[in-house]
Amino acid sequence: MVCITLAGAAGVAAERPIKIVAFGDSLTAGFGLPADAAFPARLEAALKAKGYAVVVANAGGSGDTASAGLARLDWSVPQNADAVIVEFGANDALRGIDPRVTRAALDAILERLARRHIPVLLAGMRAPRNLGEDYARAFDAIFPQLASSHKVVFYPFFLDGVAIDPRLNQGDGIHPTAAGVDIIVAHILPYAEELIGRVRAGNH
Repeated sequence: MVCITLAGAAGVAAERPIKIVAFGDSLTAGFGLPADAAFPARLEAALKAKGYAVVVANAGGSGDTASAGLARLDWSVPQNADAVIVEFGANDALRGIDPRVTRAALDAILERLARRHIPVLLAGMRAPRNLGEDYARAFDAIFPQLASSHKVVFYPFFLDGVAIDPRLNQGDGIHPTAAGVDIIVAHILPYAEELIGRVRAGNH
């Protein structure tokens, strides 16, 4: 009886869902969308459909820059988080914030998560081209450089396949519709699976 009980307990422990925190701005939060159409909810559904036991928590904050994300990191990413998707930068670019400021904030976020031994998927962002070639070049380079130095899972552009497509964005031309979110999820899904693989392997 004891053996059966212990085996049952081990089975329950083995089935504990992996907790992924989606930590970002309004693109993560799901601005203008019902909660079940936001990126974290749709990613969780897609991963579950592939057989993964996961919970994807929504820690998006509309209007947040990378620096604002850094300021709330400790309370936005709880101690029981198994992995984090970091998605910031869109508001930095829209406001023309110095790319060095954005880079420093993201670098600090990744460093602090690394100290907590939490695997990370870094979602890249691109600057609007109307800010000029120099700005766009400096801003766009932030993400691959940080991904390389921190050895995180890297998805180059969060809005890939969705940006500037009026059919996939809300009236503001910035925030994706539910259909746009589903495209984002489909594109990022293999990277989320790699993130889960790192959690399982203890490869942080």
